[in-house]
Amino acid sequence: MSTIGDDELTAKERYEDPEAPKIPKKLRPWMWILTVVSVCCLGAVVSIVQLLSDQSNGEDGTVTLAGCGTNSTVDPNAEFPAIEPYSSEQIKNAAIIISVGQDLEIPARGWIIAVATAMQESRLTNLGHLGDQNDHDSLGLFQQRPSSGWGTPEQVTDPVYASTKFYNKLVTIDNWETLPLTVAAQRVQISAFPDAYAKHEPKATEIVNTLTGGGGRVAAVDTQLGTCTQPGELSASGWMIPAEGPINSGFRTPERPTHNGVDIGAPRGATIVAAAAGTVITSECNASLYGAPYSCNQDGSPEVAGCGWYVNIVHAGDYLTRYCHMGSAPLVKEGDVVQAGQILGYVGSSGRSSGPHLHFETHLNADRSPAGAVDPIDFMNQMGAPLE
Repeated sequence: MSTIGDDELTAKERYEDPEAPKIPKKLRPWMWILTVVSVCCLGAVVSIVQLLSDQSNGEDGTVTLAGCGTNSTVDPNAEFPAIEPYSSEQIKNAAIIISVGQDLEIPARGWIIAVATAMQESRLTNLGHLGDQNDHDSLGLFQQRPSSGWGTPEQVTDPVYASTKFYNKLVTIDNWETLPLTVAAQRVQISAFPDAYAKHEPKATEIVNTLTGGGGRVAAVDTQLGTCTQPGELSASGWMIPAEGPINSGFRTPERPTHNGVDIGAPRGATIVAAAAGTVITSECNASLYGAPYSCNQDGSPEVAGCGWYVNIVHAGDYLTRYCHMGSAPLVKEGDVVQAGQILGYVGSSGRSSGPHLHFETHLNADRSPAGAVDPIDFMNQMGAPLE
C-alpha cells in the first residue's frame, strides 16, 4: 500500500505514489479538476502555476483574483476579444447568450450552462443546415430542430430566439441550478452524447467571467451580479466549499513548506461534501506507522504517515480535489459520479493527524502528485467558493 506522507518521512514513506494506477479511460469524460491534501499530507515544493487562462498575471504564474461581476448588462453589439480557441465573432455569440439570460433574469449558473451547451453543439457558431454532414434538421447555436418543435428554420438561426428557447426549457427542469452542468444541458438538448457537455464547463466559466467581470463567482441561484458566493452556497461556476471552518494551516507556508493543501478546522463528525461535480478515482485508507500498515478506524498521530480515509475526485477541466482524514470509511467508492454538495464522508483524525480537521487539496492536470498541487485558497476564490 502506497502512503501519502511528507518530506520529513523516510524516502520509503514519502508520498511519491509511483504505484498509483492510471485513471481509467472510462472516467476521462469527467476528469477536469485539481487536487487537495490535509495537514499531514505534505510534498515537494513547487511554484504556483496558472490556474485558468484568465487568472494569471503573466510569466511568473502568480494569480490575480477578480471580482464577482457588475450589474451592467452585456452589450452584444460591443467589440469582443478572441478567447482561445474562439474568435471574437464566436465570443459575440456567447455575449448574446449571456445578454438574453440577463434580460430573462435567468440565474448566472444558467448562462454558463447555455454557453457550454452552444460550445458543444456549434462551437459558438450560428450554423445553417450542414447538408450531407447533418442527418437531421439541426440549426443555429444550439442545433435546435424545427421538426422537433423548436421553431422555424428562420427562428432557430436567430441567436436571440434560440437562446430564449434554450432558457425557457432549462427553467422547467427541477433543481436545474444544482444539477451537474452536463445533466442540465442534456435534459434540455436530449443529445446522443449526454456526457459531452461537461468538458466545456471551465472554458464557459472563463468566458462568462471575462464578459461579466466575474459572474461565475456569484451564487448559482443569483440573478444579480456583484455579491460573491457565501459559505455553503454553490457558485455559478459549479463549486462550493467542502466543509465549514477556519483555515488552521495554509498551503506551503514557511513553517510547513511541503504542506500541499490547507487544513479546515471543522469539528469531528462534520460533513465533508464534494466541492464540484466529478468522478471519484480514489476512496480508501492510506496510513502506515514506521512502514507497517495502520488502521484508519482509529485516530492517527503525527507519527503516522498518510491521509487516513481519503477521497480523490477528478472534475471538468482536469482539476482534482483531495479530502483527507475522514473519521470513517468514505460514503463513495471509486468510479462513482458525484455532484457538488454530495456528502463524501465525515471529519475525523485518521492518518497523520493531530486532531479532527479536513485536509483539502486542489490539483491541476489531474496530477495527484505534489507537482500538480496549487493553493486551494486561490483556486477556490477563482471558482467563486472562497474558503475564508
